[in-house]
Order: sequence, then structure tokens, then C-alpha cells
Amino acid sequence: MARDPDTIQREIEKARDALADSLDALGEKASPKRFADQGKQAVQSKLADPRIKYGLIAVGALVGVAILKKLFS
Repeated sequence: MARDPDTIQREIEKARDALADSLDALGEKASPKRFADQGKQAVQSKLADPRIKYGLIAVGALVGVAILKKLFS
């Protein structure tokens, strides 16, 4: 049974639109900016933890004191 050329054309256009939508969704999911934003949020949430934040401040202070001691010794 032969199919109508107009029906075939509509099916092709529908498939093309579906493929374009799928590619757009994949592009959004695999976006480097999205990964960078997620990583940034993860780091910020870790640094918001007082144990980590104050630990890093203490390490920074110790390194600063060690540098100053080395410079003035």
C-alpha cells in the first residue's frame, strides 16, 4: 500500500522536530557551564560548613605565621 507524499513529509518533519528537541535537551544536560555551576555550588556548600571554614582559616593563619617567621628570622 503506497503512502501519501504529504503524510510522509509530515512524518519526516515531526521526526526532525523530535530529534531537535532531544538534541537541545542533551546539549543542556551536558553543558560545561551547568557542570561548573554545580561544582561551584558544591564547593560553596562545603565551605559554609563551620568545621571546614574555620579549619581553612586556621591553616591559612599558620601558613601566614610560618612565612612571616621565615622572613624575619
